[in-house]
Amino acid sequence: MIRITELALPLEHSAEALPKAVAKRLGVAQSELQEVNVFKRSYDARKKNSEIKFIYIVDVSLSNESKVLERLQGDRHIRPSPDTHYYPVGQAPATLRERPVVIGFGPCGLFAALILAQMGFKPIVLERGRNVRTRTKDTWALWRNKVLTEESNVQFGEGGAGLFSDGKLYSQIKDPKFYGRKVMAEFVKAGAPEEIMYVSKPHIGTFRLTGVVAAMREEIIALGGEVRFESKVSSLDIEEGRVQGVTLDNGDQIKSRYVVLAVGHSARDTFRMLHDVGVYVEAKPFAIGFRIEHPQSLIDRARLGKYAGHPDLGAADYKLIHHAKNGRAVYSFCMCPGGTVVAATSEEGRVVTNGMSQYSRNERNANAGIVVNVTPEEDFPGHPLAGIELQETLESHAFVAGGEDYCAPGQLVGDFLKDQASTELGEVQPSYKPGIALGNLSSTLPSFAIEAIREALPAFGKKIRGFDRADAVLTGIETRTSSPVRISRDRENLQSINTQGLYPAGEGAGYAGGILSAGVDGIKIAESLAKAMLDDFTQETQAGSASNS
Repeated sequence: MIRITELALPLEHSAEALPKAVAKRLGVAQSELQEVNVFKRSYDARKKNSEIKFIYIVDVSLSNESKVLERLQGDRHIRPSPDTHYYPVGQAPATLRERPVVIGFGPCGLFAALILAQMGFKPIVLERGRNVRTRTKDTWALWRNKVLTEESNVQFGEGGAGLFSDGKLYSQIKDPKFYGRKVMAEFVKAGAPEEIMYVSKPHIGTFRLTGVVAAMREEIIALGGEVRFESKVSSLDIEEGRVQGVTLDNGDQIKSRYVVLAVGHSARDTFRMLHDVGVYVEAKPFAIGFRIEHPQSLIDRARLGKYAGHPDLGAADYKLIHHAKNGRAVYSFCMCPGGTVVAATSEEGRVVTNGMSQYSRNERNANAGIVVNVTPEEDFPGHPLAGIELQETLESHAFVAGGEDYCAPGQLVGDFLKDQASTELGEVQPSYKPGIALGNLSSTLPSFAIEAIREALPAFGKKIRGFDRADAVLTGIETRTSSPVRISRDRENLQSINTQGLYPAGEGAGYAGGILSAGVDGIKIAESLAKAMLDDFTQETQAGSASNS
């Protein structure tokens, strides 16, 4: 096939316009086109008052492709299409008895288990939380009734932390093998909308994602895998630097020399256990801050101009960064158009926020994290788990500031900039459930973070008019932007650098940041583990044959 990039069409174009434009671009008759597939569709709204157009990347098949490519070889926007198909690295032998274990069933564990199952390795998945339907009920109990279930919430359970989010499926990771296409294709096969294969910023939304995750779990089981919920791993069994299996909270032991560790960024007790048993863990940077809410209509007007509200463009998003005078970077994180701010704690006596959108993205407010970078060198030196302790301290303080009932502390932007307590809301109504307690947020984060955010908000207001409006709402606090640790792994075989057979993976290990990148990392881990199992099986079989002869 031939790939054409930077193919522009009007926002409201007919279905016939695309193949017509393709034929014109290639200099062929439209009748010569055999197939036209949209690989990517985006739009450029940087000049919001000018004409917004869709920008396409398309793959085209026609009978005389080689001649067309030769004729247009000087055109940098026309080239042969890359092969984006997924090819398994191997197949488990029928006589293989040992089974890999996957700890955690978020996006990374889900795809690690799925790929292993598709290759015939019959993984055993251990998830500390509950299945997606029960987990949804438990999560709503916190939001509506202030009742927290510590093992089943926004952080823990089938689908992982990404389940209660915007369901964003885009990332800036390098993906030369197109693993991201495999992730998208599996989601579509499980019931996600087909448009995620080509729109520039695809998303599924929480409620649709729950059904998708459940369908993928059923495929893993149908292929011989096993998924065990409410199965928390309390210890790794390690002998002479090699993992031999896992021990569960209930005392059960599962033997396996191949363990995927995909526990997510909030498994603090697991991080402590890993450190205790000698797995190499190091502190890494993350970010802390608040959630900010504006009317979605304000963001639409600022980003899309006269096209605000256009049904083909949907709710607008943004991405902002400011380098403060004190040396800190302040940036928007996990922006959720037309969404809500949600309670995301997984521990009693702590308050954490996150953002979530449904597929429709039609709620009144836009929200995003406004966060400040923190580093081990400057802010939590001396111990691999010191970042966890910083998070816990801040979250506990936020719980007290919110009234000690899982309400979150909040403040209006105008009052925050003046360093005065808020007493009443303006036009912007906060979406956080169970609710917010208005006051002064200046004590909820370190002074350097407060200083940097106070400087950043007016700067953001110059980029998006109204961003620093006085009645925009800040809700505290956002602390779990990424894992506070990295479970270091070998670059070649992806195993722990000091524990053979252990495969740290995804967000919790410090190797992903979002659903798509976590899914891609799960695929990479599954492939490396499969190769190791096949190599070991071959060597052991040959050794057994030699000893018998």
